[in-house]
Amino acid sequence: MRRICSVLALTVAPVIAQPAAAQFFWSPPDFSAPPLTDAAAATALGLPGATPEEIRAGLVWNLRAALNVAALQCQFEPTLLSISNYNAMIAHHDAELDSAQATLLGYFQRTVGKGKPGQAAADQYGTRIYSGYSTVQAQRGFCQAAAEVGRQAIFANRGSLNEVARTGLGSIKKSLILAGEQYYGEPGRGYSLKLPSFDKKCWKKNQLRPNCQVAYNQQIGG
Repeated sequence: MRRICSVLALTVAPVIAQPAAAQFFWSPPDFSAPPLTDAAAATALGLPGATPEEIRAGLVWNLRAALNVAALQCQFEPTLLSISNYNAMIAHHDAELDSAQATLLGYFQRTVGKGKPGQAAADQYGTRIYSGYSTVQAQRGFCQAAAEVGRQAIFANRGSLNEVARTGLGSIKKSLILAGEQYYGEPGRGYSLKLPSFDKKCWKKNQLRPNCQVAYNQQIGG
């Protein structure tokens, strides 16, 4: 009996040691992306002419927006911890987030105009980046990528949230492009129901006319 248990332990151990690749995929899409350089970040974040400090602020504020959207849109999968990760990130990095918001306001007041014009541009920017991270078709991939970066954010040292954003925002943006299961494909999502023509000329006494039946058979490969 002891020998049987030992054999079973050796057989099961490799299975236990391998964590699931992802919540939604057996073989997940590749969302990896290189860290954003200052030049790439200025373009990706929509901050032309930004200084290095303003780019860091933009990275932080975009990460906040992405994780906020994830907290709202990814509650269908509780194991991602999207809400708790977002709340923990806000609490842990509150000083850097406040500084980023102030720096971004300074950017728009410098580039658009002081007072109301700059404030209005900053508000519009905030709305734009939030809507930019909202997705429907690619929701599973986005939620997966945002959860991974969110975990990195809550364990990052205070003052280093911009580094998490620099290395993680590329993968979050990449996940917004629809990509499904890589090994098994997406049979359910790729299925479309084919129906015969409902044109009146194709029907007589609720029976499909022969010529329309032939066309339907060709359509479904029958």
